[in-house]
Amino acid sequence: MKLERRLTQPWWLSVAIPVGSLVVAFAIMGVVLALTGHDPWETYRKIVEAGFTGSGAMSATLISATPILFTGLAAAAAFRMQLFNIGAEGQLYLGAVGASWIALQLGDRDATSTPLFVIAMCVAAAALGALWALIPGVLRAFARTNEIITSLMLNYVAGLLLTYLIFDSSSYWRDTSTLQARAFPQGKPMPEASDWSSFGSSVVVPLGFLLGILSALALWVLYSRMRFGFEVGVMADSPRAARYAGMRTRRKILAVMAVSGAIAGIGGASQIGDFTHTLDGSPTGLQAAAFGYTGIVVAALARYNPLAVCLVAVLIGGLLNAGYTLQGPDFPSGLVGVMQGIILFCALGGELLLRYRLRVTRTRAGKPVAEAGL
Repeated sequence: MKLERRLTQPWWLSVAIPVGSLVVAFAIMGVVLALTGHDPWETYRKIVEAGFTGSGAMSATLISATPILFTGLAAAAAFRMQLFNIGAEGQLYLGAVGASWIALQLGDRDATSTPLFVIAMCVAAAALGALWALIPGVLRAFARTNEIITSLMLNYVAGLLLTYLIFDSSSYWRDTSTLQARAFPQGKPMPEASDWSSFGSSVVVPLGFLLGILSALALWVLYSRMRFGFEVGVMADSPRAARYAGMRTRRKILAVMAVSGAIAGIGGASQIGDFTHTLDGSPTGLQAAAFGYTGIVVAALARYNPLAVCLVAVLIGGLLNAGYTLQGPDFPSGLVGVMQGIILFCALGGELLLRYRLRVTRTRAGKPVAEAGL
């Protein structure tokens, strides 16, 4: 038994591998459920009902899918160049900080135009997210530092910074208008004009989710229809060939990391404008959901295709929503996390089969007598 690198990849593999990875993941999860005393079919039925088909389930699923859509796109944008940006979590925090700051600034100047707030919050969040992502980008480009470690460590720095901004008594972001707020630190409420709109009646679609789809389309055009994307693909497949062709690798590393961080930052703006309406630095706020790490699962399962990320984000969002809805004695709180982990491992295993062929050879007296490949 051995692995052989595929010289050509049939078109149907790019569809069959992700679908097969999901099937295998749910089969393994079914075994886990059976061993822990749960009926797999009944559990899956409840997940589908709570996540997609139940009353109001799809609206709640889109709410859960919105932040992981942005972090999934951020991860996919970097992974396309073989840059492993694990820092989308921290970049989302910094995006939330930037969006909150500009919203409070506009509120102090009596701005009342919601479109102005939306645009300003997105620009500020994207700028701050990009700057935060450029830290590991610069270290990778000029010092050849492993961006996995640096971007991961910066998540904790961003989390501590977020907490400091709320708990520091002299902070601009902290609400000190009431006695309760001074005793129990919390973020300043955003101006009413900074509340983003939602669309639809039977299914409510947050504005942030629509912005995520637009970001996915823009990213697809950038990577599939422009010279930038072609050069990124060459650098990912063969860095030596890219250098020989005169492509500026360092610039591309910085540009890709900046794009990745900007997308994650806009996700932070969406969290403020669509949902929380305040900068929440508590352990149960932005830092509780681990959006950045879930985004890695989304990007891996979508095979780093921005358009596929939209679909996978909804699927994973439905799983998360079902976990929140069904949490109880019959549905342990850690079950969704276990499912995500199994899906990620199966997606990575499927990626291996996409690049390599598994060949099994039977031998007799040292000579091959039968051979099969997958």
